[in-house]
Amino acid sequence: MKVLTFITHPRKNSLTFAAAEKFMEGLQDAGHEADTVDLYRSGFSPLVEEADEPDWNDSHQHFSPETLAEMERLKQFDGLAFVFPLWWWSMPALMKGYIDRVWNYGFAYGGNKLPHEHVLWLALAGAPPERFSKRKYDFMMRHYFNIGLADYCGIGHSHFALFHQTINPSPDHVEMLLEEAYKLGKQYTSLSDKKEIGL
Repeated sequence: MKVLTFITHPRKNSLTFAAAEKFMEGLQDAGHEADTVDLYRSGFSPLVEEADEPDWNDSHQHFSPETLAEMERLKQFDGLAFVFPLWWWSMPALMKGYIDRVWNYGFAYGGNKLPHEHVLWLALAGAPPERFSKRKYDFMMRHYFNIGLADYCGIGHSHFALFHQTINPSPDHVEMLLEEAYKLGKQYTSLSDKKEIGL
């Protein structure tokens, strides 16, 4: 399987990048073909300008060359992964803007669906697990990524993974997280939250 991984973090020496590298190592060891997009250094603009605004009255959408190029890139892969820091219980604005522009009406929803079989959402959070379960943020995020995004756009197998306590972690904790990232890559095609979210 060909898997495209999007990494969204301002620093290349971050734990986010280290986790993405271990995830891709797991993918490759499982026999998958892995490629990456570093969104911060890709030059991609997250702003939806007029050229990429959905036209609800037109059955054939027209998009900017930059967005069309990304759509064509996505078509070359069987699976997707997104590795990112969790900011305000969601994704960084750059990643959200990428999805806004590229997972667009007429391509990812509204008559057509994304062609991918699998997607992994790997978010790194500073807080401990109890901070997320207290107000059911963990449930809200799984529902948003797995159903609001993946299922809505036709991806049958979606998994949301959350790494906790990533601010000033101990070396042992870092090692454990990186080992878990590797396992996510190694087990990529078996990951799915379908039963957990009631699909």
